Amino acid sequence: MPVSSLRIITRESPLAMWQACHVRDQLQKIHPALEIRILGITTEADKFLDSTLASLGGKGAFVKELEHALLENHADIAVHSMKDVTVELPDQLDIAAILTRENPGDAFVSVNHASLEDLPIAAVVGTSSLRRQCQIKSLRPDLVIADIRGNVGTRLQKLDSGKYDALVLASSGLIRLGLAGRIRQQLDARIMLPAIGQGALGIEVRKNDLRTRELIAPLNDDTTRLCVMAERSVNKRLNGGCHAPVAAYATRLGDALSLSGLVGAPDGSEILRASVQGFCAQAEQLGEHLGQLLLDQGAGRILEQLRSRDST
Repeated sequence: MPVSSLRIITRESPLAMWQACHVRDQLQKIHPALEIRILGITTEADKFLDSTLASLGGKGAFVKELEHALLENHADIAVHSMKDVTVELPDQLDIAAILTRENPGDAFVSVNHASLEDLPIAAVVGTSSLRRQCQIKSLRPDLVIADIRGNVGTRLQKLDSGKYDALVLASSGLIRLGLAGRIRQQLDARIMLPAIGQGALGIEVRKNDLRTRELIAPLNDDTTRLCVMAERSVNKRLNGGCHAPVAAYATRLGDALSLSGLVGAPDGSEILRASVQGFCAQAEQLGEHLGQLLLDQGAGRILEQLRSRDST
């Protein structure tokens, strides 16, 4: 490959393509002479929309084929939503840059209802996330949670056709696609703790590709990286996986980092919470400590029950 070129591998969904184009545009501002090609693929998780994410291997199913393209040198970088990236990466790969975070929270979207609190008894809420499900059921045990797959546009079409009374989606995806007007309620982190890495875009590269690492280094946002690394360390300690009912969210103020975490039973009958504070330099250690605090409360039992259920 000439030094003046770069290949980006991405899923072909509208949101994933937006993310890849955003990275391309940011890189071209820094390196005007760089020729950048975007290579789109349809992953197994995108093809089998009738299957649950758990049966396909969790959110990591969106990532593994992109990683294979990197390992086979069919592309130079892969652009991911960090909430989809597994804690354990292939040995030869690394997340070399994490861009400035968009709104990390969740959004309540509905045609007829203004908020989660306003939904009538037994209303149907669409989400494929166990993290969202457990928190919704804890707040409103009367609601019916229905699984929903597909890209953002497909989900909104299903909502508009009347199949669901409401959806809960990542605010960042709606904002990036120009659909912020569909948000009826921004769900505060005290109501709906965000997914690990939600709202952040990561760029994955081969560890030994020093030229590419140098090209993308200016895109890294130190604050976002610290926060996301702390959040990911929570899940690493829990061994929760990408589809587990686990949440973690970190914020930075100067040299200080605050981190909150949650593990919940999918039916909302049990929600475990913990919070820690410390120095940014200890971001990953703080995440490990928070994960241990949740394990001490019984998080391991909840996650093991879920793994046993999924294996049967």
